[in-house]
Amino acid sequence: MLIDRFGRTVDYLRVSVTDRCDLRCNYCIPKGYRQFEARESWLTSHEIIRVIKTFAKLGTHSIRLTGGEPLLRKDIVTLVNRISKINVIRDLTITTNGTQLLKLSKPLYDAGLHRLNVSLDSLKQSCLLKITGTDCLNQILKGLEEAKKIGLSKIRINMVPIPGQNLDDIDQMVQFCIEHNFILCLIEVMPMGKTGQHSKTVNLQPIIRELKEKYKLYPIIDRIGNGPARYWKSSQNTSFKLGLITPLSQHFCETCNRVRLSVDGILYTCLGQNDQMPLRPLLRSHCSDAELEQAITQAILSKPKSHNFLEKPNQINRIMAKTGG
Repeated sequence: MLIDRFGRTVDYLRVSVTDRCDLRCNYCIPKGYRQFEARESWLTSHEIIRVIKTFAKLGTHSIRLTGGEPLLRKDIVTLVNRISKINVIRDLTITTNGTQLLKLSKPLYDAGLHRLNVSLDSLKQSCLLKITGTDCLNQILKGLEEAKKIGLSKIRINMVPIPGQNLDDIDQMVQFCIEHNFILCLIEVMPMGKTGQHSKTVNLQPIIRELKEKYKLYPIIDRIGNGPARYWKSSQNTSFKLGLITPLSQHFCETCNRVRLSVDGILYTCLGQNDQMPLRPLLRSHCSDAELEQAITQAILSKPKSHNFLEKPNQINRIMAKTGG
């Protein structure tokens, strides 16, 4: 098992397969941003699989593929299929903006994808256009319909509440998720890069108090996947689950079990710190399995105790799409 110096077991790896995205959400990638990694800097599918297999050997059983927008990577279906065949991987998830789901839901499902997280910040066309910079609502809704139809279960909708933009849309999103048997997860925006640092943060605690009363919510111990979300269930609509990711108002650093691999092979051990281990030089110098294991173990042992988002909100200059969502 991978255990850091604070006694936390790290059994969850998020892998960014691209830093490119077809949307420009105003809390993520800055407008006009061009500092994307050159494609020759991307880890190849073989290199990604080698890193995942090494993590699996060391006790990791949850993998999430992220970006940027992971479904823009041309070999994404093949990559999912290869990961799904690693016996110890029990949870294989993709986080996507949903624009490519109409054509890729079935191939991904057939390849062995377990779960799907879809970022959707509003069901109002004008609001989503303002947030993403693209008129994409109908495209995403059709993709969700297809994903549900072909059998992907436990579909989670990720919504980032933003002051002055979509706070009034939360109730509509709850009703949408109840109707379609989707899980809803509300996420506090993090000060990652200039866009995140300039975004106004919503404290989710007052919101959950309102939703708790309206939908008769009660906290549950059950986890959906291996991420940081705390979940609530409704006694009115027993199939509805609400998740909260609160890195600022109620952080979860003491139970952090995850690290992130960027598309260019940097292993980041904390979203809110700059601690990292470059794995690409090792991989491309044909390192031994023992050397790769040693590098990963060393990175885990240097994992910081917590983030400094509140104390140093301007510390992290890399954008979320580069780190891996």
